[in-house]
Amino acid sequence: MYDPTGTGLAFDGTRRWNSGLGAEYDGDGVNFALYSEHADKVELCLFDVEGKAETARLALPHNEGGIWSGYIPGLAPGQVYGYRVHGSYAPEAGHRFNPNKLLLDPYAKEILGEIDWHDALHRYTIGDDAGDLSFDTRDSAPHMPKCVVQDPNFDWDSDLALDRDWSDTVIYEAHVRGLTMLHPDIDDAIKGTFAAVADPEILSHLKSLGVTALELLPIQAFTNDRFLVEKGLSNYWGYQSIGFFAPQPRYLSTGKIAEVKHMVEACHKAGIEVILDVVYNHTGEGNELGPTLSFRGIDNKTYYVASENSPRHGHDNTGTGNTLNIAHPFVLRMVLDSLRYWVQAMHIDGFRFDLASTLGREADGFDREGGFFRALLQDPVLSKVKLIAEPWDIGAGSYQVVGFPWPFREWNDKFRDDTRAWWRGDEGVLPALSERLVGSPVQFDHSHRPATSSINFLSAYDGFTLRDTVSYAAKHNEANGEGGNDGHSNNLSDNLGVEGETGDAGILSARARRMRAMMSTLMISQGVPMILGGDEIAVTQGGNNNAYCQDNEVSWIDWAAANSSMLDHTRDIIALRHNLSPVFACHDFRTGDEVGSSAWVRWVHPEGRVMTPDDWQDEHLRCVGLLLGPKRVLVLVNSGEDCRFVLPDPESGTWEIRHTSVGQPCEIEGEGVIMPHQCLLVLTQKP
Repeated sequence: MYDPTGTGLAFDGTRRWNSGLGAEYDGDGVNFALYSEHADKVELCLFDVEGKAETARLALPHNEGGIWSGYIPGLAPGQVYGYRVHGSYAPEAGHRFNPNKLLLDPYAKEILGEIDWHDALHRYTIGDDAGDLSFDTRDSAPHMPKCVVQDPNFDWDSDLALDRDWSDTVIYEAHVRGLTMLHPDIDDAIKGTFAAVADPEILSHLKSLGVTALELLPIQAFTNDRFLVEKGLSNYWGYQSIGFFAPQPRYLSTGKIAEVKHMVEACHKAGIEVILDVVYNHTGEGNELGPTLSFRGIDNKTYYVASENSPRHGHDNTGTGNTLNIAHPFVLRMVLDSLRYWVQAMHIDGFRFDLASTLGREADGFDREGGFFRALLQDPVLSKVKLIAEPWDIGAGSYQVVGFPWPFREWNDKFRDDTRAWWRGDEGVLPALSERLVGSPVQFDHSHRPATSSINFLSAYDGFTLRDTVSYAAKHNEANGEGGNDGHSNNLSDNLGVEGETGDAGILSARARRMRAMMSTLMISQGVPMILGGDEIAVTQGGNNNAYCQDNEVSWIDWAAANSSMLDHTRDIIALRHNLSPVFACHDFRTGDEVGSSAWVRWVHPEGRVMTPDDWQDEHLRCVGLLLGPKRVLVLVNSGEDCRFVLPDPESGTWEIRHTSVGQPCEIEGEGVIMPHQCLLVLTQKP
């Protein structure tokens, strides 16, 4: 075993780079490799096991094509390290090398410690009149997290990816801490960690709910922004990546990355896929005034997109101050290597790409056939996993819903907005709702895409929870310390009479009724449903629709306050979706009118007849029926007052009510059924 405090340490000059980037242990030693096209020298810094004392500093001896490398025999997993990179300090030309700053390896598999915010983390001197053109000579190492060499071996107990078909998929979006911090039956010692997510209590809940995939908010190592720390807040969501291979240190109860593998393995044994929300559009280093933690100090001009007007400044499509330069072959390679690592080493089943429009930006704007997509779709590993796009960013031409190539699925905010508007009672929404119920074919039925292309959701991490959607007419983000100026203002929400919490039984009943109707709408609609973790038990964030910095009871799921009736309702409607999967999750878009076909559809007026063009233009029509094949299934939605719905085709068989969202029995009377207000019914017909 190598003693990092010993003497005589040196690179083996006969061993040259011939494998991957990062720190790779081969059983006899460790090969270190770092890409920097514009550097003059790269130094490897070794530290003691606690990452406190620097024990050695060695210049990487080889440089081939910008890859600096060196092999140290006898070095073992557990070794703590970082880099210092020498080169030109010419900010106006885009070069910001400063060897006084310790840098994280972009390929580090484990990161030790958290950032200790100090002015020394900046390559320039804060307060200097020259601003970011000045040069800071302080050593940042005492304030930096460090990298740790990993042993690649892990006994997977024959674990395999589940490879579940999209038509069978129900996604549950959750946060490692938010999901587990307040769960009463989880050991306090592991709450907020991967070990807690793998706890039988969590997996039992997910399995009984009927979800098939757990989508986790970012777990790749990220920064806890300085401005938040200084306000007593923190980066809760995690959308400030600083290490694309390493898990976030605070989510490890043991400090060992094997914990992530144990979590994935436990989920797979429970029949649940694991999808990661990943952030490859920017990093946590911010703009030119941000800290120097990794990429900026390794090669700023390579890793970040520069402003068209000045290389000194970055081009920002993300609202965070920088944009990762995916167009560069080695940056693209890093992203693909990272994705493959999470699939092959961690057995992850898929990815949701944050601000994915940024990844498709080429010189002339967004290109669905751009370099990133071409590289991803030809990859023999990555082309086979689940791929989900958040199809927008903040740049010009940013909204790219339906713009992503197969096999991508896409978040469909139109489903969220139109479903909220319909159940709120907005006029003229019926035509739009009809599109959402059958998978948004106007948007997605092209280029041979399947009817599972749309990821349907009512709420997500960013915005109101389902309960807050029916409890607040306006956002309440005061706790974020931004004067209420953050977060969306158009939430299509309704407080039903009182803003926020109330003891009024009538209002509470109306809110519960609408939540159940909305959840039922999500589950009977064509596409892939996604539930925000906690919506199944009606959690609230107190009206905060931008809780990115609230790592506390505001965002954590309050299991003790679970609404049991909402939970039962959600379980029932998910079970019905699985039971009638050929109807609610068929592969083909519903464009046919042949009763015998697998994708036939007929729209029915409350009078029992086929909807006419004039009916679709009736802004006051609040009730409609959807007759579906291949089984005869009738979905009735009523966002208005009580009404009688004449059931179609009585000569074909007897109608039976299979589901009601109102929480009370509904009965068929003669040729019709009385539809209560704010209600969704599902009926099937027996021949």
